[in-house]
Amino acid sequence: MLTEERRQYILAQLQQHTVIKSKALMAALDASESTIRRDLDELEAAGELKRIHGGAKRVNGLGDEPDVASKSTQNLRAKQTIAHAAARQVEQDDLVFLDAGTTTAQLIPFLADLGVTVITTGVDNASLLADYQIPTLMLGGMVKSATKALIGATTAEALHHYRFDIAFIGTNGIHPEFGNTTPDPEEAVIKRLAIHQARQPIILADPSKFEQVSFVKFADIGDATILTSSLQGLPASYQRYQNIKEVHS
Repeated sequence: MLTEERRQYILAQLQQHTVIKSKALMAALDASESTIRRDLDELEAAGELKRIHGGAKRVNGLGDEPDVASKSTQNLRAKQTIAHAAARQVEQDDLVFLDAGTTTAQLIPFLADLGVTVITTGVDNASLLADYQIPTLMLGGMVKSATKALIGATTAEALHHYRFDIAFIGTNGIHPEFGNTTPDPEEAVIKRLAIHQARQPIILADPSKFEQVSFVKFADIGDATILTSSLQGLPASYQRYQNIKEVHS
């Protein structure tokens, strides 16, 4: 197979699967490890993909956003670890803001016995909160189909009327220069406002969110505590941020 044909195959596989393994490519293309490594290196240099251990992953556009179904199974163990640690920040009878998202959803089972009241912008999260019989207020607004999040002027106006003891916010990207970002300007408005309205804002971010940049900035890195399950391998530029905490179950 010609070099160009191999590389087109690799990019086509990334469009379907997001992540590909070098061994799978070697088998599918009947190519040596060194050939696949060279292909991946050159595609990365061209900005077509990002190398990871044992393979490569798709490079997302600034406005790209996976849907809830695809995100719900990604980095699940890390999300559960972060959620368990986040729950330890909640006090009895707190008023809690819970952002839409699959990482914030992992927090819900840990809130069941704390006597909290939750305000959420997540449709799926509201349903799960009800399953756990946690008192929940759901803000109005338009439902965004991809993330099942409430967005728009109605949501923002309603949110202005509330203050929170603690707020848990999701993020799509964290970067020393560009801060916390998300693909949707309307979701960014809600996240920014929730951070402002909370006595203790906390961003929940699995390690894959670091060194990523999406379309819209909603907060500087220093605007909220950031909980993650691992800081291993991050550039030294993150070390100056004392609010980024590595947590464990």
